Amino acid sequence: MKLKVLFALLLCSVLGFSQSINDYKAVIIPLKYEFMKTDNQYRMATVTKSNLLKAGFKAYYANEEIPAGLGDRCELLYIDVKRDNAFLVTKLFVEFKDCYGKVIYTSETGKSREKDYEVAYKESLDNAFVSIIAQHYAYNGKTMSSKQVPTTAAAAAVVSTNVVSAAPVADVSDPNLLYAQPTENGYQLIDKTPKVVMKLLKTSRPDSFIAIKDGVQGSLNAKDNGWYFEYYQNDKLVSEKISVKF
Repeated sequence: MKLKVLFALLLCSVLGFSQSINDYKAVIIPLKYEFMKTDNQYRMATVTKSNLLKAGFKAYYANEEIPAGLGDRCELLYIDVKRDNAFLVTKLFVEFKDCYGKVIYTSETGKSREKDYEVAYKESLDNAFVSIIAQHYAYNGKTMSSKQVPTTAAAAAVVSTNVVSAAPVADVSDPNLLYAQPTENGYQLIDKTPKVVMKLLKTSRPDSFIAIKDGVQGSLNAKDNGWYFEYYQNDKLVSEKISVKF
């Protein structure tokens, strides 16, 4: 009996904590997806933004300055386009992720038999967006900000991640500011070029990452109200302050 009650409570907490695309104010678009070799190859970032605007979203490239009202990264969705390998057919589908990397929505797969890559990718992405447009997106004002801490048992797994958002506040006027883009295992930090400057891998601590920069591996740690890239060089510990906007 106790197990049934516990299961019911857990189910309710999971359902109560579920998110939808309508809970988010805008979408951040990376300039390069995993299957691409260069930024905006085949105009994929451009086509993505065009479709997002058509679907009713506010959309910004990862290297764009985000309006002041959208300063909390957990009020935003992060889009990713995936390629499904198939013979003689180009297949793409879209994923929307939250600030923790959790998939909020996955589109239907768009297909194209065109041989020209640019034409095929555009047609496939346009077709994938048909299912997204059909969702009739409209922001509902229910976004969970990074300052809110979930209290249910089902949400306990993401509590520690919130610390990253509540850690050092980035100076947006800093010309060397790096922007964090969620990846499967952590983040990649890009500059305004945009160029990937550093890759971060999650650890058991939300205020510390395994960091790789210019082939040098170290750690990125939050301390003294800032982020510091620390590594050893000639047997000496080097601590380099990094300005990051998560």
